[in-house]
Amino acid sequence: MSIKKHIPNTITCCNLLSGCIAITCALYLEPKLAFAWIVMGAVFDFFDGMSARLLGVSSPIGKELDSLADIVTFGLAPSTIVFSQLSAMDYPGFVTPAMQDYLPFVAFVMAAFSALRLAKFNLDERQSLGFIGLPTPANALFWSSLVVGAHTYLESSAIMSVAVVLMIFVSCWLLVAEIPMFALKFKHWGWKGNEVKYIFVVSCVPLILIFKMSAFAIIVAWYVALSIGMSMRDKARGARRDTL
Repeated sequence: MSIKKHIPNTITCCNLLSGCIAITCALYLEPKLAFAWIVMGAVFDFFDGMSARLLGVSSPIGKELDSLADIVTFGLAPSTIVFSQLSAMDYPGFVTPAMQDYLPFVAFVMAAFSALRLAKFNLDERQSLGFIGLPTPANALFWSSLVVGAHTYLESSAIMSVAVVLMIFVSCWLLVAEIPMFALKFKHWGWKGNEVKYIFVVSCVPLILIFKMSAFAIIVAWYVALSIGMSMRDKARGARRDTL
């Protein structure tokens, strides 16, 4: 049996292991290490699909395994990071002590929506060249980067705990929303047709240099804003064509 058949699935399992380690780090209140392992998982997630295409060994089991790994690394791991953060935060006076004990568990709603988003992605044939809704790796990088990079700011005021909970629900909505979002896939390397992708990639460099650990959270927010802007532009163009 050729060993190359097992290379993509091995890489996918490395993604899964990265997610498991990230969860453990989050539970032991090591958000920086958890963030690092989520980034590592994202790297493995990128290369498992690429290796399967290059080697020509794509398989149904690989697709299912990939989704399982993604649920752990990009669904459960960031949810655990946010759970740990909410557990350590102060709450405003209108939040009763009983609610404070249970409110951190709201973070795991995000894991459920991540699973739903992945299930939709597997069945949605519109997402071959782009995405419908926020990709789970982007959501995971947003939350892990936010908790690590803006840790002090998040704990600067009791009201921030409520803001985080509200942001969780916004994040859940973005995961399954019918909003087209571009993918960094290039049919060609020319400028025309790739303008937004090139602008996005170039703009990420100064953001990383300036904001460091918080950069991924800002980059994902910028990605969502660009995608929504492109979607609104395309709808406006379509509406103008229909009126002509």
